[in-house]
Amino acid sequence: MPDTNCSSAVLMQFAKWPEEGRVKTRLMPALGAGGALRAHVTLTLAVLDNLCATGYPVQFWWDRELERVPLEADSIVHNLECAGLEQKIQQGGTLGDRMLAALTSSLEQHSRAVVIGSDCPSVDPQYVRQALDKLNEFDVVLGPSDDGGYVLIGASRVVPGMLDDIDWGSERVLAQTQARLEQLGLRVSLLEPRWDVDEPEDWARFQRLIDA
Repeated sequence: MPDTNCSSAVLMQFAKWPEEGRVKTRLMPALGAGGALRAHVTLTLAVLDNLCATGYPVQFWWDRELERVPLEADSIVHNLECAGLEQKIQQGGTLGDRMLAALTSSLEQHSRAVVIGSDCPSVDPQYVRQALDKLNEFDVVLGPSDDGGYVLIGASRVVPGMLDDIDWGSERVLAQTQARLEQLGLRVSLLEPRWDVDEPEDWARFQRLIDA
């Protein structure tokens, strides 16, 4: 039965501020620093479109506080403001700390919360809905990525330290996270694998997708 109570869940898009030389660095050998920056903005907006198309509330979480918004962020900020979306700042030293903090705060007001990265255009609206459906039965849902990580993490229940001791950026992220969660007694569900954009061949795949 479809979920008609959209306010029971929230989607959180994590993103880095678009600054040349700091984003999509693995694309730089093929695209240059400027091209990698433009790719980052394009991917961020593509993910945002997918999340807004789900019909669920969306929040946008920047990686850190800045005194001045970069000019390159104008198109993203414009879209967020036009859609009336809340912008927040990630908190914590590691990616695990930041995701857990966001999930914890969101679950104070919603029964389910999902974090999605801004380099995962393969996370379409139906995939997000599947993740939310799983959270009616499981404590945590993970969307595996082809590189050994995951493209999303959702939770209906969290416990302190559940994302500690993970080798972020390695091919062991998914396996370590799943083992950690299950060790803490959390019920975990895995979705079908998806892909994200890290390498030049991933960017080419995305280009084929939008050109189709």
